[in-house]
Amino acid sequence: MKSYEVNFDGLVGPTHNYGGLSYGNVASQSNSQQSSNPREAALQGLAKMKALMEMGFQQGVLAPQERPDVAALRRLGFAGSDAQVIERAAKDAMPLLVASCSASSMWVANAATVSPSADTADGRVHFTAANLNCKYHRSIEHPTTSRVLGAMFADQKHFAHHAALPAVAQFGDEGAANHTRFCRDYGQAGVEFFVFGRSAFDTRYPAPQKYPARQTLEASLAVARLHGLSNDGVVYAQQNPSVIDQGVFHNDVIAVGNGEVLFYHEDAFLETDKMLAELQAKLGKCGGNFQSICVPRSQVTVEDAVRSYLFNSQLLSRADGSMLLIVPEECRGNERVWQYLQSLTSSGGLIREVKVFDLKQSMQNGGGPACLRLRVALNQTELAAVNPGVIMTAPLYGTLTQWVDRHYRDRLSENDLADPQLLLECRTALDELTQILKLGAVYPFQIN
Repeated sequence: MKSYEVNFDGLVGPTHNYGGLSYGNVASQSNSQQSSNPREAALQGLAKMKALMEMGFQQGVLAPQERPDVAALRRLGFAGSDAQVIERAAKDAMPLLVASCSASSMWVANAATVSPSADTADGRVHFTAANLNCKYHRSIEHPTTSRVLGAMFADQKHFAHHAALPAVAQFGDEGAANHTRFCRDYGQAGVEFFVFGRSAFDTRYPAPQKYPARQTLEASLAVARLHGLSNDGVVYAQQNPSVIDQGVFHNDVIAVGNGEVLFYHEDAFLETDKMLAELQAKLGKCGGNFQSICVPRSQVTVEDAVRSYLFNSQLLSRADGSMLLIVPEECRGNERVWQYLQSLTSSGGLIREVKVFDLKQSMQNGGGPACLRLRVALNQTELAAVNPGVIMTAPLYGTLTQWVDRHYRDRLSENDLADPQLLLECRTALDELTQILKLGAVYPFQIN
C-alpha cells in the first residue's frame, strides 16, 4: 500500500503581530513592536502550500486559533463584556493582551507530536498536542489544537488523540519541533528521533545558561509511552546547550531530517557520534540505510544558521528518490549560507535542489518553512480517512486567498490589538473558515 508524508501547514491568523514574546528566539525579539502585515503573511504561507501541491507533494491546511483569547484574559481576572475585557487588559496589563493576541499557532511544528501507524503498538496514527508551557502565549493553544486535530483526523479506527502532558516545567513539550522520524518508506516501521534540551530530574545532563531549554527528556519519554513506541524504534538525543544559548530554541533551528537522511549542524548535539551510531543501527534493523549530512562550523556558523534559518527548512523526498530542500529567502541573502547550499547541490549528493520562498512575515517573527508545517505519515487508507476539507487543492487555494483578502488587515501594530473590532473580525473570519474546511465547531466562541 502506498504511503505519503503529508505536510499540514499552519494558516496564519488575522492577528499576526510582532509582540516579541519568545525569549530565546532572536528573530522574534529583534523585530518586537514593528508593524506586521497579516494579509501578506497568510498569502505567503498559502503560496508555499500551493507550490508544494503543484510539485506533487501531499499538502494540507491547519486552521489558526481564535485571537484575542478573551477566555484566557477572563481566567486572569479581567471581567465584563468581551470589549470591556480587551479594554481593561489594554489599560492595566498590555503585555497580557499582546500575549492573548499572539498568532504563534501558525507554527504548527509545535502543535503536536505525531507517530505513524507503522511505529505504534495499536497500528493507529497517534497525536499528542504539545503543552508549550515554556511560554504563556503558546501554553494557551493546546485545547483548541486538540479540537482542530480531532476534527481533521476524526476516524478512531485510524487515529488516536492524547491530551497535552501536564503543564509543568518538568514536562515541557514542544511537539514536532524537537521530533523527527527516519524510515526507508513512510509506510514501514521507522525510528523516531526525540531531541531534548534538558532533563528535569537527572542532573547529569547539562543545561543552557542564558536561554531556557524548552523540551525535557521526561516529556519525550512520556510521549513515546503514550504512542506505544518500542525501545528499538526510538532514539533520544540532547541539544547542545551552547547553541540554545545562541538562539537555537528548538532542534528544527539546527537540524532537519526526512526519510533516511539527517541534515544537521556540527554543533547541534551532544555526543553526536554515539547518537549517529544508534540511529544507523536501529534504522538498519528496520531495513533502512541511515545517512547524515553534517554542515561544518567552518563553513556555516551557528549565528549564520540562526539568522538564515538554513535548518528550519523542509527536506522533501521526490518520487525519483532525490531530495529537495525548501529554504527561506534569508538563506540567499546570507553569503556563506548560500555559498554552502550551492556547493551542496552541485556535488551530486543526497540533496539535489534548493527552492527559495519568501516568508518574510513569518521569518521576522521567528519561524521559517519547517515551523509552518506539521508532518503526518499516512498510508492510502488513512489519507482517505482524513477530513477532505483540509487537503489543499487548486479550488481550496483560490477560496482561501479570497477569504484572506476579505477578512485580513494589511497592517497591524500593538495599539491595534486594543481595538475590540479586531476580535469581531477574527471571529467572523474563523466562523467562515470552519465552514470552508468542514471542521465543525472547534473554537470557544462557537462552542460556548
